[in-house]
Amino acid sequence: MSAPTLRSRDFSSLAVKDLLEARDAYHVHLAALENVVGTAIGRYRVRASEADSEEVGGERSSQPGEPKTLGNTVVTKWSWPCVLVFVDRWLPLDAFARRPDQVVPPRLYLPDGRVVPTCVVLAQLDERAAPPLQKLTFPPGLMGGGYPALTRVQGQTHVGSFGCLVTDGDAVYALTNRHVTGTDVEEAREVFTLLNGERRRVGVAHRTHVGKLPFSEVYPGWPGTHCFANLDAGLVRLDDVRGWSAQVYGVGELDELIDLNTHTINLALIGFPVRAFGGASGALEGEVSGLFYRYKTVGGFDYVADLLVGPREGHRALTTRPGDSGTVWFFDPPDTGAAGRSTGPRRGPRAPRLRPLAVQWGGKSLLEPGGQGTQFALATCLSTICRELDLEVVRDWSIGFSEYWGKVGHYKVGAKACELLSDAKLSLLMLANQDRIAIDDVGIASGNLPMNNSPSFVPLADVADLVWRTTRKKDAANHFADMDEPGKGRFRGKTLLELWMQDAASHSPEVWTEFYDALGVEEDKHRGALPFRVWEMYEAMVGFAREGEVEKFVCTAGLLAHYVGDACQPLHVSFLHHGRPGHADEKNVHSVYETKMLDRNASELIEAINESLEGQATSPGLRVTGGHEAADAVVQLMSNTLHTLPPMDVIDAFNAESGRARLEHMWEALGERTVQCMSAGALRLASLWESAWKEGAGDSIPQRRLGPVDTDVLKELYMDRSFLEVRWLKDMELTLPAPRPQRVAGGTRRRTRGGRATNHAAARRPNRR
Repeated sequence: MSAPTLRSRDFSSLAVKDLLEARDAYHVHLAALENVVGTAIGRYRVRASEADSEEVGGERSSQPGEPKTLGNTVVTKWSWPCVLVFVDRWLPLDAFARRPDQVVPPRLYLPDGRVVPTCVVLAQLDERAAPPLQKLTFPPGLMGGGYPALTRVQGQTHVGSFGCLVTDGDAVYALTNRHVTGTDVEEAREVFTLLNGERRRVGVAHRTHVGKLPFSEVYPGWPGTHCFANLDAGLVRLDDVRGWSAQVYGVGELDELIDLNTHTINLALIGFPVRAFGGASGALEGEVSGLFYRYKTVGGFDYVADLLVGPREGHRALTTRPGDSGTVWFFDPPDTGAAGRSTGPRRGPRAPRLRPLAVQWGGKSLLEPGGQGTQFALATCLSTICRELDLEVVRDWSIGFSEYWGKVGHYKVGAKACELLSDAKLSLLMLANQDRIAIDDVGIASGNLPMNNSPSFVPLADVADLVWRTTRKKDAANHFADMDEPGKGRFRGKTLLELWMQDAASHSPEVWTEFYDALGVEEDKHRGALPFRVWEMYEAMVGFAREGEVEKFVCTAGLLAHYVGDACQPLHVSFLHHGRPGHADEKNVHSVYETKMLDRNASELIEAINESLEGQATSPGLRVTGGHEAADAVVQLMSNTLHTLPPMDVIDAFNAESGRARLEHMWEALGERTVQCMSAGALRLASLWESAWKEGAGDSIPQRRLGPVDTDVLKELYMDRSFLEVRWLKDMELTLPAPRPQRVAGGTRRRTRGGRATNHAAARRPNRR
């Protein structure tokens, strides 16, 4: 009695080796077909419109219909193992009546009786120009996987990505592609990255690399005659590993490597959700669409990529660019929450912990029937690279930071200020928009922070760093002012802080420009203008409150939080911002203090600031009137910062220890005073908001309008370069108000700065220790 017909079509027991043997046996046949451009192995793909059907996958292969592409098809729970056959033209059935020899066989029959189905997929090459490189900005100091890798070859810049840190037991290297590092072992090719848009050398290309290897050597025991596996891996020997983290920027910490080999590779990988962070494209999400993709044939030899990564079902399109070569793809388990199902990735103390899977070395862009392009990444199993180069992945070097590091301080100052307001209406408005302005304590403590150059909305308190560093270059000078640097020429013997405290006439961009001229500071980006930026933004807030423009008031207030946050960071208000002049070993002190130390101790920092400000709120004594007084209040905050935590104390703590002991010592030595400075900054920020609200009669705005502002509206505002237009110091047009007499303690009268009575002696000695 013959076996049932259905049994002859039940392919679910087929394994990877079966599919490879079938493809190998039919290689000559398939390669001879005019429209076949490549093959891979995977699972039978069904048009998305038919995905709910319970019909058996193998029955679909002979049915006519619209072209099937990787973009419009999905893998279902009943999709059988198959050989994917990629064609560059989708022909109707009647066309094969004239050329029956060009039909892709629906079944591949092996001599021992095994039958392997095929699945035909349209893969018309998109020959349009690749999407332009994004102008990504990466925070300085702490580097890691996901950062761009730049080399210079024959007058051209090659752009790739660093994947992760690896070691051979002796030295630590950054892993990327061989076509980025080069193959000339005699030439020590320099490798650079981009930090805040500026090139910085990080090391040189190492002689160890691997290109293409015979498939049968890489995967012994599996068929693959006349076939090469493309590994494409190269190493960069780092100049100084102390500036690096084993974390991958935008992804998180590395969990255990997924070991893929002939014993572990199976078809469960198809549909595997994966994510990466490319140095050219930023955050990437996709899924494994195929295995062992034969992407070209030259001279009788085939070339194979281990993994074909395509767009994830139900998610936005995968947009990968040439500069993403070298990035590492990670398994991204779904956060389903169902019993017995994945509940998302494991977490380290501050960031997700994901398992690395593969290294991207190339990509393909294919046309969909409607003319839009669908992009795919080609990748090599990371475990194969480690085996061939005798490397181990570094997982624990300088970790414990958030997924996107360096944002803790700004978001805590902005979030806390929303809780310190006395005016009932303004408090209602700012608390309703607290999640628009900053990240809450839970988010900061868990490392759930936004990325640089995010296409999504970025909470306002760090837009100045995460967005405007790229889109508004002139804003670079607004993040600092070297208040303690001694002047030269007619300013000899006085600092900017001393000038400000002693002479109201110095409160102008023109005088500060003269001061920088006398110092010989040539570039505008090095002429700090922080107080004057606060002046401009304060006056804008007053105007928006007066006109009832709630959205613009909230947006400006949230953006202002960044600059006030800078004013309470000692290395943003000192000429010792990157250590003492001539001390190159102190150049990383800024990023270690502001990024590493705060990020590592985020939970303790949050708790301490909350305790420090418990029961406090804005008061009439903290209010100012006009932009000039707002600038003066921020200078007082900067003075307080310098006295509470002198920059040399930060440098001394940095120099006292090295390695892992450094961060612990710095927190012990500086943590309490850092909390004092940030608490003062949050209270000053809240007082500036409330002053502008009162001065602009914000309480006249109806309460019904004081709710959350749409994030799309806020994003449109901060992306509009005409909103709060940025200028260099020399181009700022600010006018000092005429001084007026005010009554002060003791019944005397005196002329004051900006119309506000000021006790100069007290102002110059805030919190003196």
